[in-house]
Amino acid sequence: MGTRRPPDILRKSHAHSEGDRRARGKRELHEELEQAASSGDMPGLLIDLDGVVYRGDEAIPGAADTIRWLDDAGLAYLFVTNTTSRPREALVEKLGGFGIAVGVDAIQAPPDAAAARLGSDGARRLLLAVPVATAEVFSGFETLTLDDAIARQAEGGDVAVDAVVVGDIGADWDFARLNAAFKCLMREPRPKLVALGMTRYWHASDGLRLDTAPFVMALSHASGVEPLVLGKPAEAFFDAAIGRLGVAAGNAWMIGDDIRADVGGAQAAGLRGILVRTGKFRPGDVELGIDPELVIDSLADLPDAWPPGAS
Repeated sequence: MGTRRPPDILRKSHAHSEGDRRARGKRELHEELEQAASSGDMPGLLIDLDGVVYRGDEAIPGAADTIRWLDDAGLAYLFVTNTTSRPREALVEKLGGFGIAVGVDAIQAPPDAAAARLGSDGARRLLLAVPVATAEVFSGFETLTLDDAIARQAEGGDVAVDAVVVGDIGADWDFARLNAAFKCLMREPRPKLVALGMTRYWHASDGLRLDTAPFVMALSHASGVEPLVLGKPAEAFFDAAIGRLGVAAGNAWMIGDDIRADVGGAQAAGLRGILVRTGKFRPGDVELGIDPELVIDSLADLPDAWPPGAS
């Protein structure tokens, strides 16, 4: 197989001045890429967003500089996120506000993967436990909201769906909505339970908050339906990402703040993991039996640490 050039949609050129440290890092990276190109082993990076590039509505200091450093060096990368609270277009706008100019094709998110998978499986009718903005991704299906299901069930109606899709709706969960989703899952034939990621919690402006996984697990435990996970840490999610980059798993690095979903999930899929000490990172994470290939304080420190393992 010939060498692969990083897709144009995932690489940009920026004219900007950098200090000696960044210039040295770029020279070293160019040398590494030249060697990789000659051997057909091009490296690529998967980069989490919340907690790595930004935290809530605040940029991680130096993260945008590192992205520009990667762009200038021509190193292929893809942003991968379990965020389901907003569509990719909104994420593009958010990144632009932090000085990172990318298109939607530079981001892989679970809703788009779920819509494609359900469409290929022949699903027609969905119960959506997702934010309103995210529901637009499923416009090609007949959809019901949790409140629709509650109303129909209260009238004695039978709510039949092909899949129950669960994303991050946060404080919108209550007993009635959770129970409505459970009732749908208990109908024969059993619908799929689709999880848009299995992140346990995230770091919000007011501290840690529950994410999607606890609610998916509650529904799965009660109904006995195993979830189909279409976000991190599912192996299929990482396989799709490196397929888009055109790199082999062994040459791909996942950078994240979640040691389980980001690092552990990536390693299980054959990638290598880089853990950053920002976002949801806690000192005890490094004692959980998952060993990242590299731990750095922040994405801003990547240029000095690249390539990992170099003396």
